[in-house]
Amino acid sequence: MYVRRDIRPGLIWQFAWKNVLFFVLWSSLITFLYVWLKPQGLDISLPFLPLSTIGVAVAFYLGFKNSQSYDRFWEGRKIWGGIVNASRTWSNQVLGYVTNRYAREPLSEEELHAVHQSLIYRHLAWINALRIQLRQTTILDRKNLIYVPDLHLERNPACPQEIGPFLDVVEYADVIIKANPATHIVKHQGQALRQLVDQGLIEEFRHIDMMSTLRELYDLQGKCERIKNTPFPRQYAYFSTLFVWIFVILLPFGLVGEFGKISQDAFVWLTIPFSILISWVFTTMEIVGDNSEDPFENYVNDVPMTALCRTIEIDLREVLGETDLPPKIQPVDDILL
Repeated sequence: MYVRRDIRPGLIWQFAWKNVLFFVLWSSLITFLYVWLKPQGLDISLPFLPLSTIGVAVAFYLGFKNSQSYDRFWEGRKIWGGIVNASRTWSNQVLGYVTNRYAREPLSEEELHAVHQSLIYRHLAWINALRIQLRQTTILDRKNLIYVPDLHLERNPACPQEIGPFLDVVEYADVIIKANPATHIVKHQGQALRQLVDQGLIEEFRHIDMMSTLRELYDLQGKCERIKNTPFPRQYAYFSTLFVWIFVILLPFGLVGEFGKISQDAFVWLTIPFSILISWVFTTMEIVGDNSEDPFENYVNDVPMTALCRTIEIDLREVLGETDLPPKIQPVDDILL
């Protein structure tokens, strides 16, 4: 997620330079042909009224696409906000519900702390497993996008470093071979709760409450997977791109005639800068929507899941009383992953 208040010109240029170069060449060619052919009785200009009508229609279409793209991003961010809240609820339940009060064989303070740590660490394994699953296919692997400059962002780290430290060796080996490790981590969490009930460390009512939290985690995971596995409808994305390019290709033909009415000499060359500017505005609107439609792709405009996972880890490990905590994730080149 880009976090700087104003976007750096260098980043804008990375997205725009290919298009701008094309607009310079195309508008210059059309203007030159107009100036060259007009004295010979050949007028290649087009009436501007139909072009303006096309421009208005394209603008409405782009507005719809960008609105829907932002909705997908914002829904993803709200889901991860729910994961943050559910994580804090889970840690509170672990410390408040798992006690020796009704235990058949009371545990020592160290043993009870180990149980708390196991339940909270398994949850940390779940959030990292979910994050990695959602980013298995990144934006750089998608073929349907047109504007994807390589910003050299850090790719997803390996699972052993992100999930392994929070699970014992046997459990990690069991879940990592599954098609959906996050699902099985929550399953193991439920099995652990059942064992604690059998030991009398959790009452039945509190067990039900904690299982409700696990159900909420499954719901949040399913919502993420729904967005991830349902691409933005291609008919909207494809025709938006097609309509924009039809408009920017025709634009110099309309502008050259309008400026030609003012003067056949100097003013007609204003077609070039104005054509570049208008074309850049329309293609930039297209780029914004194109790069916002999938919020879990480890790219510049996506939900910062790595930072959110680290925030959850710090909060939950502090709840356990730990002091050797990892630092917060900081933006790199104004991009928070």
